[in-house]
Amino acid sequence: MYILLPMDSDEVQESSLTKLDDVKIWAQLLVEEGQLVEVNHSNDKDSFEKFSECVVVSNDKEYVWPFMEKNMMVLVAHTQRSIDDIVEAYLFKELHDLAY
Repeated sequence: MYILLPMDSDEVQESSLTKLDDVKIWAQLLVEEGQLVEVNHSNDKDSFEKFSECVVVSNDKEYVWPFMEKNMMVLVAHTQRSIDDIVEAYLFKELHDLAY
């Protein structure tokens, strides 16, 4: 599954999940069979070769309609900020569905 993350830096080990209004770079993660396989970065969320099936945001108040219109699943990482923490939370189903 391809997962899209709004990040504050393209430094994989140092970057953190950020609000959609504050995004500096987008990270697209490929997670297969319980493992992080690939991490790609882009300044534009729509420029990745593969379609992202899911987007992870930092809170329930984010404006996510553009993603929902593309039929992307929206998950919320209330406490997770690093890529490793988000992947782990995704695998253990600890990310939350968007609250309306």
